[in-house]
Amino acid sequence: MARDARRGKARWQTARADLSGRLLREARRMRHTQTPAEALLWEHLRRYQLGVHFRRQHAIGRFIVDFCCLGAQLVIEVDGASHEGQAARDTERAAHLADQGFRVLRFSNHSGLSDVESVIRIVRNALTESVRLQGDPP
Repeated sequence: MARDARRGKARWQTARADLSGRLLREARRMRHTQTPAEALLWEHLRRYQLGVHFRRQHAIGRFIVDFCCLGAQLVIEVDGASHEGQAARDTERAAHLADQGFRVLRFSNHSGLSDVESVIRIVRNALTESVRLQGDPP
């Protein structure tokens, strides 16, 4: 994470420069082919409905995350069939995101579809915790 000298705020370089073209094309494709659970969750996250800005299918490093709030350093992953048999890659992704300062919330497709209100409650709690942690003195 670099600092924007003009504003004194954190500035995110989220996609690796050497992969950014390919990652951005893949993220765009994924936004158009989202799962039903991702689509339902996006309806609750979009347009500042939780008081913060979320992005969907956003590139961070060499990975594309389902949803992220850069300001709160929060990533939300919805695991469906594409994550089966990918435990090692998911662990690597989580470690990379943690190294970048992100907290990762992981939900199953089933949770996203059958109990979206509980998922949103957990996301709200994580956002509240993030604000509390960012407000603590260094």
